[in-house]
Amino acid sequence: MKTTLLRTNIWLLALVVAAPAIALLAIGGRVAAQSNAMTAPASGTIESGVFQLDYRIEGVGHPAIVIGLPNYYARVFSPGLRSHLKLVFIDHRGSAPSPGPVPVSEFSLDRISDDIELIRTELALGKVAIIGHSGNALMALEYAKKYPDSVSHVVMIGIAPDLGDASEAQADRHWDESASAERKAAYKRNWHGVAEDEDFTSQNFVQAMIRNGPMAWYDPDFDSSPFWEDVEMNMDFLIYVWDTLFAEIDITQGLDALDRPVFLALGRYDFLVAPPSSWNPVKPHFNDLTVRIFDKSGHHPQYEQADLFDSELLHWMR
Repeated sequence: MKTTLLRTNIWLLALVVAAPAIALLAIGGRVAAQSNAMTAPASGTIESGVFQLDYRIEGVGHPAIVIGLPNYYARVFSPGLRSHLKLVFIDHRGSAPSPGPVPVSEFSLDRISDDIELIRTELALGKVAIIGHSGNALMALEYAKKYPDSVSHVVMIGIAPDLGDASEAQADRHWDESASAERKAAYKRNWHGVAEDEDFTSQNFVQAMIRNGPMAWYDPDFDSSPFWEDVEMNMDFLIYVWDTLFAEIDITQGLDALDRPVFLALGRYDFLVAPPSSWNPVKPHFNDLTVRIFDKSGHHPQYEQADLFDSELLHWMR
C-alpha cells in the first residue's frame, strides 16, 4: 500500500493561475507587483535570502494570508470569500523555485515563520488572519505562536495534530474501517500497474496526488488533475518538513501563551490524515478553539462545501 509517504505529502496541493500583467510596482526595492484591471489582483515576488517567494492578492476586506503556492489556493477557495476577505496567497520555501541544495536549517519552522512575517511587513497588511491547509496548517499555528501581535485569527484546515507514526496508524485504521468498498476499489484502480519503485520526483509526486483522489475527496472519482498544471515542488523541503519536522512536532508547546482564536475545519471523508478524534487529547491545550466537521467533504472542505465553509468561517470571524 502506497499511502504512508504519499498521504503525508499530499498537503501541498497547488496550481498555477496566470494573470495578465498591466503594471509594475517596486516595494522596498524587493517586490515586483502586477495588477489586473478587471479583477484587481496584485502579484509579485519577495526575496528572502536565496528564495524567491511569490504572492498573489485577491479580494477585499480583512487581510488573510494563505500559506502555500499562491496560485493554488486561488482556485481552492471560493470566489465569494473574496467579497469578505483580502486573500493573500503566498509561497513558502517548499513551493518557491528551488535555489539548489541548501542546509536543512533553511527549512526550519522558524525560517518559514520569518518569511511569512517578512511578506506581511513588506505588503503592509497589518494584523492578518493566517490560514493553512493540510501541513501548511501546522505552519500557520507556529507562525501565530511566534508573531502573535501580527495575527488576528488562525485557521487550520484538513490536518491532524502531527504527522507521526501514531497519526499515520490512526489514518490507516480510519481508511480500513470506514472507507466504502467503492472508494477502495477506485483507489485500487488508480494505482493499478504503477511501479512500486517510482522515483520520488516532483512530477511523480503530482501524479501520486491525483491517484490518491479517493482518499482526498468526498467524491472518490473526483479528478484533481486540472489543479496540478505547471506545478513543481521542492522535494528536499517536502521530505524534510513533512517526514521529519511534522512527524516530530508537538503543537501543544507554546499554546498556553497563544490567546488568538483558532478555527479548525475537518472533513468527515478525509482519509489522508488521522480522523477528527485525533484532536481530542490536544483540544484542552488551546485557549480558544472552534472545531467544525464538514460531513460531505474530504481533505478540502473549503472547496467541496464552499458555501457552508465560507458561512461558518465568516460567522466565526465576526
